[in-house]
Amino acid sequence: MNLFSTLLADEIQADWITTFLPVLRYVLFCIIVACAIIVIIAVLLQSNSSSEGNPLTGIQETYYSKNKGSTRDGKLKLTTIICSCIIIVCVIIYFVTELVNKS
Repeated sequence: MNLFSTLLADEIQADWITTFLPVLRYVLFCIIVACAIIVIIAVLLQSNSSSEGNPLTGIQETYYSKNKGSTRDGKLKLTTIICSCIIIVCVIIYFVTELVNKS
């Protein structure tokens, strides 16, 4: 009974795996490369944040620091975080599809 269900699952799954998963892996790879390039550019465009703040406490309360999310550096930081999360999710999905393809 177990052998029959395994053979049946292989026949049903084989057509789906052979047609969809290679295309999905190419798409995921392209997304990973594009997001990696965006992360590199966003990190290079960010200004050095070590000059901000008091050297002793590290805290500087100004209007600029309170509204930093709406500035160019804030948008670049948000872009970096979002693209990094997309890369992580795509890499996990890529390797899961690789494991499914090998089994």
